[in-house]
Amino acid sequence: MLEVLRRIILEVNGARNLEAALSTMVRRIRKAMRTDVCSFYLFDTQLDRLVLMETIGLRTQAVGHVSLPVGEGLVGLVAQREEPLNLEDARAHPYFRYFETTGEERYSSFLGVPIIHQRRMLGVLVVQQADKRRFDEADEAFLVTMAAQLAGVLAHALATGSLTRPSLPGGQATFTGVAASPGMAIGEAVVIAPPADLDSVPDLIPTDEEYEIERLSEAIGRVRDEIRAAGERLANRISAQELALFDVYQQMLGEEALFQEVVKRIREGQWAPGALADVVRRHVQYLERVSDDYLRERAADVRDLGRRVLAHLQENTSATPDVYPERTVLVSDEISVAMLGEVPRDKLAGIVSVRGSSTSHVAIVARAMGIPTVLGMVDLPLPRLNGARLVLDGHRGRLFVRPSPDIESHYEGLIEEERALSELLEHEQDLPSRTPDGHDVRLLVNTGLAVDAMASLKSRIGGVGLYRTEVPFMITERFPGEQEQTRLYREQLEGFAPLPVVMRTLDIGGDKDLPYFPIEEANPFLGWRGIRVTLDHPEVLMVQLRAMLRASQGLDNLQILLPMITNVDEVDDALRLLDRAIRELGEDGVEVVRPKVGAMIEVPATLYQLDALAERVDFFSVGSNDLTQYLLAVDRNNPRVADLYDACHPAVLSAMARLAREATALEVPISVCGELAADPAGALLLMGMGFDALSMNAPSLPKVRAAIRRVSLASAQALVEDALAESSPLGVRRCLEARMSDWQLAHLLPPKDA
Repeated sequence: MLEVLRRIILEVNGARNLEAALSTMVRRIRKAMRTDVCSFYLFDTQLDRLVLMETIGLRTQAVGHVSLPVGEGLVGLVAQREEPLNLEDARAHPYFRYFETTGEERYSSFLGVPIIHQRRMLGVLVVQQADKRRFDEADEAFLVTMAAQLAGVLAHALATGSLTRPSLPGGQATFTGVAASPGMAIGEAVVIAPPADLDSVPDLIPTDEEYEIERLSEAIGRVRDEIRAAGERLANRISAQELALFDVYQQMLGEEALFQEVVKRIREGQWAPGALADVVRRHVQYLERVSDDYLRERAADVRDLGRRVLAHLQENTSATPDVYPERTVLVSDEISVAMLGEVPRDKLAGIVSVRGSSTSHVAIVARAMGIPTVLGMVDLPLPRLNGARLVLDGHRGRLFVRPSPDIESHYEGLIEEERALSELLEHEQDLPSRTPDGHDVRLLVNTGLAVDAMASLKSRIGGVGLYRTEVPFMITERFPGEQEQTRLYREQLEGFAPLPVVMRTLDIGGDKDLPYFPIEEANPFLGWRGIRVTLDHPEVLMVQLRAMLRASQGLDNLQILLPMITNVDEVDDALRLLDRAIRELGEDGVEVVRPKVGAMIEVPATLYQLDALAERVDFFSVGSNDLTQYLLAVDRNNPRVADLYDACHPAVLSAMARLAREATALEVPISVCGELAADPAGALLLMGMGFDALSMNAPSLPKVRAAIRRVSLASAQALVEDALAESSPLGVRRCLEARMSDWQLAHLLPPKDA
């Protein structure tokens, strides 16, 4: 039976379309189980009924016409209970219902199993037989397994709009991916196909090796020019740090990297296109096998460059359109920063990619440019998308293809509301973040990218609550040296002086790895990350501390934050290195003021060590995203459990309230950086709990400021009491929404779902 199962699965997965897959499945199941009938019923959400979609053994004219509600008949009972039903005499069952058009009156035995995908009932798979037969345990297990296989096929078909039967919804298709850059956009899909297929290059023996090497060199030269031109087009729109990505591409094309390896293959007897494909495939396969997200993103860069060079070798110069629509949504299997630079900025409305994550190069640049972006859309049918109308929701990681008039109208309204609200809130952004009863809350900004854009916020913020020093490390091919880091840190410190700038020491590991310092672990979020890495490599931390201290000379607005603290020994070790760095600089004639040092509260263990930590550090900064992740044991980047990640979970809020209460008792300043601080309702909760300062990305500042200026501290404290009394995340969110509506602040919350 196992071999039969394997063959059926292969045939179903290889079917040319859904109809062929369903037809294959019912026929193969009937034959394998030696029964008379096999039928498939699909749950139609619009009709709220189960529709007979395919059968072998019943009358074919019933397909698409016979339907029944959940809970009616034996099929409806299977759907309602979401469990198998095995009957020897189906007609004797009280739920039996006869449909004359099917001709099923002559069948006695019945075995039905539900088709369920990610807790959602999609339909029912049924076998029937004329003779009275009690299907045995092996039969039932076989049909359950087939239903599980069909669930994946069916879920993909529903997502891609492949179901086109008259009784089913057609046209609009909805896809979900990783929300990489917030915002909403409506536009036209421009699908960028790979300029060349590295997997279809034939093996040929070159007749002239020198000619092959010459044309390889020429092709690489052309790609260098393309990359340089793309970088120049982006030069005025992104910071010097992001532009460094283009230097990375140039280095990858350098003689010591790609070129020399391909030349070696040519001299071993392979023509230029084949040699290039071999080298690129080998690099890509290696990078895709490693466990960390960042290195996998480098595989995309290598593949993109390989395709570009191959396109020139094949005299296929471009796969991009000559003219872009006014509202272009760029769509591709993989999108590199170089591809992004080819689209005129005034026409780029959004970005969608099958591959990628929120830590990829393109995500970093998209956020810097303010372009709504969704990555990781694994079910996207690229060949059918070009020119299609799209609605992109970067808040929820959602894409609507050929949206219905209602969906498009809904999002047009949301986009217009966001625009009008931004204009309205702009008028009060230079006013203090002070409640009506006179309580001040310091609003800080998270940075790590474009300095100039952030520096313009100086009059609106109380400082930088989190400068992510890992960004310069992520976009280079090596650890940046002390002088290079000093220059970058000085730009930040000078740009925001005299406001304080909290610089977090290198925080890699988890979902942030360096291409030149790979970390391969089964559980990276529970492994070698943050302060654990830099204490194990004091030579890296010392260079960074010295650079920070040098950069702070004469400004004295530097504060240092230690990430992923688990115990006080880590703080003691880091402080000893800081003192040593100050001493070494003094010996070099560089006198610096010892900066304030803080501990990041993101590991649950620190909740129970605050008094000991308070003896060693000057302030606490709560990393609410990681603290939520660790408290709930949920990897927020895992789509299977992402729904469980919720900063409004009662346990998370209880922990946050405890932190604020104990820090106040210890007289240690405490701030929050993370998604909760950036949400207006969440910010009011944190204010009511007693947090001194809130740090967030710049786009969140206007709404949070507006909320604080309209709600008294006493009201926020009452909100905390109400929220902590709830026993579920849903209850907390309903409580927050109700109070925000009472305060006429519902417009500050994220847009409602369509």
